[in-house]
Parts: sequence; structure tokens; C-alpha cells
Amino acid sequence: MSLTQTSTPIAFSNGPSKEALVKEFVGKPLDDLRTPAFIVDRSVFAQNCAKMHEKSKSWGTNFRAHLKTHKTAEGAKLQLISSADKTDRVVVSTLMEAWSVVNAGLVQDGTVKDILYGLPVGLNKVQDLSDIWDAISADGATIRLLVDHPDQVKFLDGFEAKRTNPRKWSVFVKIDGGQKRAGVSVEGESFKELLKVIFESTNVSVYGFYAHAGNSYASTSLDEASSFLSSEVQAVNGAAKAALDLLKSLGKDTSAFRFTLSVGSTPTAHAAGAEARAKLKEVLVGDLELHAGNYPMNDLQQHHTSLVDFVDISQKVRATVVSYYPGRGENGTDEAMIDAGGIAFSKDTGPSGDFGAVLGTSWRVGRMSQEHGLLTRSDKKETLQLGQKVEVVGQHACMIAAAYPWYYVVDPEVDGGKTVVDVWVPWKGW
Repeated sequence: MSLTQTSTPIAFSNGPSKEALVKEFVGKPLDDLRTPAFIVDRSVFAQNCAKMHEKSKSWGTNFRAHLKTHKTAEGAKLQLISSADKTDRVVVSTLMEAWSVVNAGLVQDGTVKDILYGLPVGLNKVQDLSDIWDAISADGATIRLLVDHPDQVKFLDGFEAKRTNPRKWSVFVKIDGGQKRAGVSVEGESFKELLKVIFESTNVSVYGFYAHAGNSYASTSLDEASSFLSSEVQAVNGAAKAALDLLKSLGKDTSAFRFTLSVGSTPTAHAAGAEARAKLKEVLVGDLELHAGNYPMNDLQQHHTSLVDFVDISQKVRATVVSYYPGRGENGTDEAMIDAGGIAFSKDTGPSGDFGAVLGTSWRVGRMSQEHGLLTRSDKKETLQLGQKVEVVGQHACMIAAAYPWYYVVDPEVDGGKTVVDVWVPWKGW
């Protein structure tokens, strides 16, 4: 197997600096901002982080914070150190996120000690990940990988064979619990083949097994989310049992093996707790770890699960009504146009079938084009005025946040949340 390895320099400057943006916008009323604007309520964001730490503590597990939704140093600090607890474990989805964690000083000051690159490792990313490992090792931090194919392991072996001082990569085996996203099913020969290759490797060791129940976003109750959580636990625990059985068949002493069983998505993490832990009937052969990412911001998808109220949603898009169409809608209802469309919201829909909800009203973002959205409603009562500002919660915070070069941060304790108190600049790129 051959693949050209290049350590591509990553640009960290994506636009105006935080200092310049703070100088320009802090203290400015929201009504004076150009729209569309992405607004983050820092107080709600922090409360959500504390609640997740409480969930993890009550479930009796460690917690690993996924940084993919907000992609900011400020948000990462709130996820890692809350009023309830703290953790030093993170998941990142991109190399940019990993490098930005390092460049923000979060490894050097000890805030982050464990970075998991949250995709099955791409062979073209190994050199970059190796460079990150070199950059954080002096501070005692670790980088971990996900693997779900034997060739990933073989490539890591070949990569280390070229080094003067070969190292041992710590990996989670990504488990497919039936979602058919990333991962390998515990059933079948592929899983056994992968484990055999890892156990024969001198450069790769199994840290644990990792599952993500993406299908849990369809939950509409705590019981449903708890069921998905139990399925996640069963999947990774079953994988760990199979791994121990294989080690025994190879004549290995398994007494020293204690795998990490990492599970979670925001809905299943919300379902975690003492009650959920009590429902786990199987004997665990590893240590549970809970992971989640969307929860600091939340969105309409999370609201639909019934585990999140509107007051728990910390992000919204502020837009301006630019036109109005009386009687044009279904059953003679009115429609209105706002200056925020597919790029401002993404085109993700949810169970409601639309793209967002206008807070405090019955208006919805019913249709959209690239740069504008059409507001619709089911009754004839509420009207909007041209120039009026509206605040919209969209379906998928991760996709929405990705569109904005910076976030305007508010706090209800400062001017009732009507004035910008900070600006967060997200990490852009891959």
C-alpha cells in the first residue's frame, strides 16, 4: 500500500481577528447588527454544559466533549470546565479543530489532555496527526484515533516503521450499531479481522470501543432516548467482550485489559443518569465514557426529541423582514421574506418539515433560496412589518453555525441580552 504523505501547513487566519471584532461590536445593540447574524446566549450555553456534566456524573462516567458544533476556544472552555464539573477529554472532527485547540493554548495550560480525532483515520491525515502528537506530547497530552478497517492499522504500522523511534497509536474501534454510518459491525468476520490485525500490531493498541447513535435524533421521549442509549452500551460492551474472547483464544493474558466504552449523542446523553444506569442489566467489561457535541447550543431537532425546551437553545439567527405578501399563502394566509436563506440556515429540515421557527410567533421558515427565506404560518392573525427584526431557531445548529465567520455573544445579565458582550471566531477549514 502506498500513499504520498504531505504535512500541509494549515492557515489559522480566516478573516478579522477577535480583537478587531471585539473592538467593533462589543457594546453594540443587536438592533444595529447587519443581518443575518448568528447570536449565542453565553449564559444558556454555559448552563447546558453544566447540565451535561451533571448527567455524566449521575451516570457514573467520564465525559468527552465534542467541539464540532461551535468550533471555538471560548465554547470549548465552557464545555470542559463548568459550574458542575470538568473534563479534559475532547473529540474533534477536523484537523483544523485539533490544531486550533493546540494553538489556543488549551493543551499547554492543561485544559485539554486527550484529543480524539473523531473520523475513521484517513491515510492522508496520518502525517498531520503525527505532527499534532509531536506538538502536544511535551505537555503530557495524548491524541487518539478511530479505526474501522484493517488497512488503517497496516498503514499506521508502515508509517511508524519509517521512524527512528516508532510509537504506539492509541485507538478506539468504531462500532456500527446498525446506523450504517461509520464503523464496523460486531457481527461477522470483518470485526474479527480488524481486531486480529490490531492485536498483531506493534504500533497500535486498542484503547476502547466507540459508538454514536445518530438515529437517536428520531427520539420523541426520554424512554426512546434511553432505549437508544442502552443499545449503544450493548454494542460497545459486546465488542469489548468479543475482543477479550479473541485475546484469550490467542493465548493472551486479559487481566490487564480494561477497555473504554464510549457512547453518546446529544439525545442519548440527555437520557443518561442514575436511572438509566440502573436499567443496564449486562455486566460491563469496560469503563463507560459519555460523549456529545450539539448540546451546548441545541436546535429544533433536539427540541423535537422532547428532551430540550426552547429556553435550552442558546443559538438563534437574527434576520430582517424585507418583503410581505398578504394572502399569498396556503388558505389565504400571509407570507413574508427575510434576508436569510439556505446559506444562513442550511437546508436541513426536521420532523416539522420546515427550516426554522420564528421565536415568539407562529411563523415558520417554510421555504428558502440561497440568500432569502419565506416565512409562512397556519393562521391569519399575526402580521410582520418591513424592516422588522425576527429571531429564528433553525433545525441543525452544527450546519447553521458553520455558515458564520463570527458569532455575536450576548448575556441576559448585561442589558437584558440586547447588547453584544463578546465575539467568538470559529475555526474554519479542515
